[in-house]
Amino acid sequence: MAANAQGVAEAPFVWHPATAEEAWQLKATLGAEGVFTAGGTLLRTQWESGLAAMPNHLIDIGAIQELHGPRTDSEIGTVCFGAMTTLSEIRTSLLVNASFPLLTEAARSIAAPSIRNLATIGGNVLSIVGDSIPALLVYDPVLHWHDGSSGLEESLSEWLSTAAVHPVWKERLLLSVALTPPTLNSNTKRFVAYHKVGRRDAFTPSVVTAAFSIQLDSDNRLGDVRLALGGGQTIPHRLETVEQFLTGKPADKKTITEVYSMILEHYEPKGDAFVPVSYRKKAAANLIASELWKAAK
Repeated sequence: MAANAQGVAEAPFVWHPATAEEAWQLKATLGAEGVFTAGGTLLRTQWESGLAAMPNHLIDIGAIQELHGPRTDSEIGTVCFGAMTTLSEIRTSLLVNASFPLLTEAARSIAAPSIRNLATIGGNVLSIVGDSIPALLVYDPVLHWHDGSSGLEESLSEWLSTAAVHPVWKERLLLSVALTPPTLNSNTKRFVAYHKVGRRDAFTPSVVTAAFSIQLDSDNRLGDVRLALGGGQTIPHRLETVEQFLTGKPADKKTITEVYSMILEHYEPKGDAFVPVSYRKKAAANLIASELWKAAK
């Protein structure tokens, strides 16, 4: 491993490990004084806004080859995205667009192209509220970590449920995110949609972020329903109660009306000084109801 000299008095010391094991060992040695960095776009935003102090040491994981690019495991049918895979790579990947179209659309909606060239899927996930997360949740995502032993796997949903209050994960190194494409039965059609709603058209924090995937059979009944919502500082999650309700129901006016009410009841976003909770709830309910209408036609 190598390190650079501090060129500026207040600049952190930057380490450049060549492997995941070296990176983890550095973190174990430095403790809270060291922070993993990939594209650095999230860290820079946090420093400039005063949400986090600049650390004394940065552990640059950019040279670790196993963290880069997507890899397909044909035996188990998954695609693993290395944590260093940039949002631009995801946005332009033919593999991603063919197998995970919601992720392609999510990557397109995040920040400006210059930011997407640096920002990584790992960093967006580890923000806990990243706009890619609702899209990822649709594809049964599993996080792969280096934890100093044999490695650790956990579902993204499980990690999100405790990440904000139990930050032990900050001592581990995220290696990759594994996704599984949904299967499609011969007598069904799949409909997917991703929406990011902000207070202006582009380059803005999201008010609501929604990812939606369903199958419709020949009788116009819903199946394999996957619905994830986030936005702003709301930790994204699947609305399992709504998913269970929709499964097997006909895609008609009665069902859509009931789902609209259920989203208002079960979706619990975080409000702020600019956008209240009530607005976020209605925006989410309108988005999902609209997509169901489109699919039913």
